[in-house]
Amino acid sequence: MPVLSMFFGIIVRMCKELGGKHNAPHIHAEYSGDEVVVALDGTVLEGGLPRAKMKLLEAWMEIHRDELEANWKLLSNGEQFFRIDPLK
Repeated sequence: MPVLSMFFGIIVRMCKELGGKHNAPHIHAEYSGDEVVVALDGTVLEGGLPRAKMKLLEAWMEIHRDELEANWKLLSNGEQFFRIDPLK
């Protein structure tokens, strides 16, 4: 699964899951063994992260919403994704 960004120990990935269980545009994020799947609208679809890390992820998603949507479209069309700047 392509890595879009990494910041404060959080690894953010995205892939198009044809026929997968998450049909909505979404990301997968991992931190220290915890994983969460979050729709691009901010809805948690599965899992979770520690509260402080989840807040950082939510802030990053809000800042980069347009880039996340663009990457979802690229991956859905079988095209190359682009990396997104980390939260600073």
